[in-house]
Amino acid sequence: MVNLTLYGLDPSPPTRAVKMTLAALQLAYKYVNVNVLKAEQHSPAYLQKNPQHTVPMLEDGPVRFWDSHAIMAYLVRKYAKDDSLYPKDFYKRALVDQRLHFESGVVFAHALISITRMVLFLGQTKVPKERIQAIVETYDFVEAFLKDQEYIAGDQLTIADFSLISSISSMVAYVEIDPVKYPKLRAWMRRMEQLPVYAENSVGARLFIASVKKAKFTVAE
Repeated sequence: MVNLTLYGLDPSPPTRAVKMTLAALQLAYKYVNVNVLKAEQHSPAYLQKNPQHTVPMLEDGPVRFWDSHAIMAYLVRKYAKDDSLYPKDFYKRALVDQRLHFESGVVFAHALISITRMVLFLGQTKVPKERIQAIVETYDFVEAFLKDQEYIAGDQLTIADFSLISSISSMVAYVEIDPVKYPKLRAWMRRMEQLPVYAENSVGARLFIASVKKAKFTVAE
């Protein structure tokens, strides 16, 4: 019997990536909302489960762990009917892993969360121009990845697509995507938006964008 509990916050891109994976695998789960803006992730009860105080976190019966990439890979390996979302083939899996590391190290940590921490968590009214440039560079990279393929890690949908779309659909709050400069990126986003599982991303992305738009900040030259 599947006994899954996901702790997360819908505006959180990593939470949305996991929710898309759960939807793709048609897995039932309990969802516990953790309001990070109110520091609920620092409560003693949450810290006892997750000393790193991050979302999302997954409980599968007696085990629990965090990091969206680890969670998505685990869910596919344990519950998927096939390996299409996270291939067993060494080369194909290496490509997926590389894109996941790119998302966590470059896209999320270096670009998205750094500016979001300034704007939403610290209330800064001016953000450095290089934070905006980091988002533009992300668009450049993803456009290059998609030059000769339809999805982030090849010609089939994988968890790398779920991970990247959750972050990039949030980045548009800071920098709109130029369809002329980034035709491959826009085409990929449209393909993702047409997937039934995209509903698990769209609501949270809108909430995230709305929060950023309400914040009063300018870009320092």
